[in-house]
Amino acid sequence: MSSLHKSRMADFQDVLKEPLIVLEKLRELSFSGIPCEKGLRCLCWKILLNYLPLERASWTSILAKQRELYSQFLREMIIQPGIAKANMGVSREDVTLEDHPLNPNPDSRWNTYFKDNEVLLQIDKDVRRLCPDISFFQRATEYPCLLILDPQNEFETLRKRVEQTTLKSQTVARNRSGVTNMSSPHKNTGPSSLNEYEVLPNGCEAHWEVVERILFIYAKLNPGIAYVQGMNEIVGPLYYTFATDPNSEWKEHAEADTFFCFTNLMAEIRDNFIKSLDDSQCGITYKMEKVYSTLKEKDVELYLKLQEQNIKPQFFAFRWLTLLLSQEFLLPDVIRIWDSLFADDNRFDFLLLVCCAMLILIREQLLEGDFTINMRLLQDYPITDVCQILQKAKELQDSK
Repeated sequence: MSSLHKSRMADFQDVLKEPLIVLEKLRELSFSGIPCEKGLRCLCWKILLNYLPLERASWTSILAKQRELYSQFLREMIIQPGIAKANMGVSREDVTLEDHPLNPNPDSRWNTYFKDNEVLLQIDKDVRRLCPDISFFQRATEYPCLLILDPQNEFETLRKRVEQTTLKSQTVARNRSGVTNMSSPHKNTGPSSLNEYEVLPNGCEAHWEVVERILFIYAKLNPGIAYVQGMNEIVGPLYYTFATDPNSEWKEHAEADTFFCFTNLMAEIRDNFIKSLDDSQCGITYKMEKVYSTLKEKDVELYLKLQEQNIKPQFFAFRWLTLLLSQEFLLPDVIRIWDSLFADDNRFDFLLLVCCAMLILIREQLLEGDFTINMRLLQDYPITDVCQILQKAKELQDSK
């Protein structure tokens, strides 16, 4: 470890040990990258995403309260419905008079169960192929959810629901990709069949199953947006960061902590996933156009070239912005970009500048290329040095 790195770690530790953390100092340090040693990144992200307050003294009580709240969500949204499903239909009277699978009443328990299954199937399909470049999400977690996996339980778990359902996931896909593809061509999309990943034996669960549970509970608590394809790519890096925390006390609660940090992050970016808001000032179309208007201001020659070739920002910037660049780079690089995004005061204004920097850094290739070559460059971005990209974005920010 270099002396510079040790010095940076010491700077973070000094800021984080204060009884009242000075947010401006923490943001300034985090913007240049957060060390992963000693759980610094996990702690900083929890503060920057407004999960932990600035007063250190309240952390213990707040974490205990939030983690208990998450356990309550598990009981209410997975365990109790699972018990109800196991009991439904046991009594002949229960089936014919109270409720039955063909009951058209929208308040019917069966109707709710089937609608939840549609969402669950789409989540399941997406999380099984999360980050196929690494094996992490396929591996067993050290901390399986004992509430769910207790062998004494006889209720229907999410795993059993997916295995037993006869619904076809193709009929329930909700995709926000519009005219472009949500996954990057240079990334391996992973197995296409649900059966191509072996499910771990009873008593164990893979990290992707934990992510599935987080997304299912989020969808249940937020019925207005529920689950939209792409949310899996937002929750993945958060969960990976917390589930690899060197502090086992924090790592044990990665699921609950990820849920609340994801919920807070989605509160800031959820408009990107709501189609009816696309053309509003808070919608994704406005943000994509902002990338081009910023490019026009910073590099008019490149802007005119893309306009001349009719390369619209929807063809590439939709995915860049909606998924916070999580599909354009490998996971460690995505995490480094997110350090800067989470640390910036106007973090999604900075994301626009990062996108603009990505265009300017390949300007020579874009100016020389035709439509096909340029589309390939933008769909499969060639630069892998994210520090170079972030440095350029910071230059653009400072030159305003």
